[in-house]
Amino acid sequence: MTTPQEELLPGTRRALLHRIAVAQAEGRAPSLVAAVVRGGRAVWHGARTSVDGHGPDENVQYRIGSITKTFTAVLVLRLRDEGLLDLGDPLEKHLPGTGAGEATIAELLAHTAGLAAESPAPWWERTPGSLRPELSDVLGEQPLLHPVGRRHHYSNPGYTLLGALVEELRGAPWEEVLRAEVLGPLGLTGTSTQPRAPHAGGWAVHPWADALLPEPLEDLGRMAPAGQLWSTTADLARFAAFLAAGDDRVLSAESVREMRTPAAPAEIADLETGATYGLGMQIQQRDGRLLAGHSGSLPGFLANLTLSVEDDVAAVVLANCTSGPLLGAVGADLVRIVAEAEPRIPEPWRPLDEVDPTVLELVGQWYWGTQPFALRLSADGSLSLGPLAGGGRRARFRSNGDGTWTGLEGYYAGEVLRPVRRPDGSTSHLDLGSFVFTRLPYDPEAPVPGGVDPQGWRGAGQA
Repeated sequence: MTTPQEELLPGTRRALLHRIAVAQAEGRAPSLVAAVVRGGRAVWHGARTSVDGHGPDENVQYRIGSITKTFTAVLVLRLRDEGLLDLGDPLEKHLPGTGAGEATIAELLAHTAGLAAESPAPWWERTPGSLRPELSDVLGEQPLLHPVGRRHHYSNPGYTLLGALVEELRGAPWEEVLRAEVLGPLGLTGTSTQPRAPHAGGWAVHPWADALLPEPLEDLGRMAPAGQLWSTTADLARFAAFLAAGDDRVLSAESVREMRTPAAPAEIADLETGATYGLGMQIQQRDGRLLAGHSGSLPGFLANLTLSVEDDVAAVVLANCTSGPLLGAVGADLVRIVAEAEPRIPEPWRPLDEVDPTVLELVGQWYWGTQPFALRLSADGSLSLGPLAGGGRRARFRSNGDGTWTGLEGYYAGEVLRPVRRPDGSTSHLDLGSFVFTRLPYDPEAPVPGGVDPQGWRGAGQA
């Protein structure tokens, strides 16, 4: 008897349950629920609770806090993809009069707009949004604390501005746009701006005693695009699958990949922890694995969504306590457990359908000066260039359709790779942003910058 490939093995399921059980017990969470996604669908749900009887399942709502920001970012990227804005546009172009209009849309998405982390007092997470009815109430008299674009400084008011931008360009409330353009198409029926039964209650746990205090549940008003949403592990599992692969009804795979790409300058502490920020998504290196997603917290609730595209595994963890379990670590561990216990099975190797002989002529070994590089033709039709041994610059290149290729990543991103041919049509060398790659080290038959000594290579006794 074989186990269906989409199911997790019993040992993996027990390891996942053990991890959330430890988190709930040591973190003293009234309840904790989790889900794991593989192959674009939820393959495991788990829950631990302090209440006797039936524990919460994948359909119980929890408040997800700042994971809401990722939903708001999706709406903004949709506007960009429709041509209604450019990420380099200053906010003032589309939403004038805020006092923070010199910041670009991209800078707001990446928390590099220089804005304050919070709105003016009283603390917006434990007070009604009616206290801040206007954008000016959210931003305060001096909204900018840092030079625009110079540093990553997490800003909740920044996402309030992005929500207002969505409303301005769509001509409808943020909540309605979200429901029509994201929640509906993705089938996220358990996600809403207000709690719906069944939902968990939010609790504070006494730091020095096993005692509980109910937390107030406030409507955040203008701050809603930064943290209002309630959701379930079932819905967030579907959302995680979308953030990994895209869905053309909402956002393309290329655009969600852009969201997962670092877009903010790293602070010193970020360099030490391997963390950075994309466009509405947190990014980190952990256990040698690149993880993307977002965390969330509001009084009474903690939330985390973590995904590893390379491993094709994502995790969602929700708890109903103000502080306690470190859900970012739990989410990363759930991804690691599955990725290590049941590694992703690669797709079968298949040859190219067609091979262009002019491209095939380019592959193989090349030299930049004396360093050997390999140029390979990939199954998707792109070229990849990298050193044969040790460290060095690596990049993939996309065909421009005219015999040239444009770099997609790293040092060569945006640079043009141009094969230079001799009068007889054979390839003399590769020109890559003024770097000359030759078939021989310092090939005397190629126009090596600075020229090649006519006496050629020699031994120590010939120098």
